[in-house]
Amino acid sequence: MNLIEERPWGKYEVLLEANDVKVKKITVNPKQRLSYQYHHKRQEQWVVVIGRLSIVLDGNKLIREASETISIPLGSHHRAWNETEDVVVFIEVQTGTYFGEDDIVRISDDYKRC
Repeated sequence: MNLIEERPWGKYEVLLEANDVKVKKITVNPKQRLSYQYHHKRQEQWVVVIGRLSIVLDGNKLIREASETISIPLGSHHRAWNETEDVVVFIEVQTGTYFGEDDIVRISDDYKRC
């Protein structure tokens, strides 16, 4: 069984974890957003599966729809959020040297976690 973690903004499910990659399915509830953050030890590739994902990447606002992708380079400041009334689901593929949740450096957070 895959690990499922509930978060204030939705949930994530770990689909695969190996030495050099970690894959998560991330579900963002309507009108919720993840923290504005960066990582020291990993980069990410996101693929939107369901819905319309709003993104801030190094201060630039972007939109990705189902089947579209975005690369999040190592050290880039980023945030994903759902501005819609429906859930958004995306797949996150992490590559790098470390994949622990403690490699999340939060710059700002709606849920006061930074």
